[in-house]
Amino acid sequence: MNKKTLVLGASDNPSRYSYLAINRLRNHGHDVVAIGRKKTSVADVPIVTGKEAFKNIDTITLYLSEAHQKEYYDYILSLKPKRIIFNPGAENDELFALAKINNIQPMEACTLVMLSTGQY
Repeated sequence: MNKKTLVLGASDNPSRYSYLAINRLRNHGHDVVAIGRKKTSVADVPIVTGKEAFKNIDTITLYLSEAHQKEYYDYILSLKPKRIIFNPGAENDELFALAKINNIQPMEACTLVMLSTGQY
């Protein structure tokens, strides 16, 4: 099942986990949109730098540290995803609680592991 995913904290650096996640999500047939610090692309996915009004987002997978997430709180909640994945290093109790209050499933997990084990 295709789960349209926003990769927040995307990078075109092949050594970054967000880069691997974009590629693996695409390889698993998921639609992917991405926001990062610079306008570039990974595979066939353009990385934008602004808070685009993406539609039908199932999952937001976070590759931003807690300190860099605060500016995205309202944006993340406005997209009304079904779930937010807090990858290792992106754990954030405040956003976790906000997600629950807004009926969004928060998960402390690893997108790459979830994909490789069929749990995505």
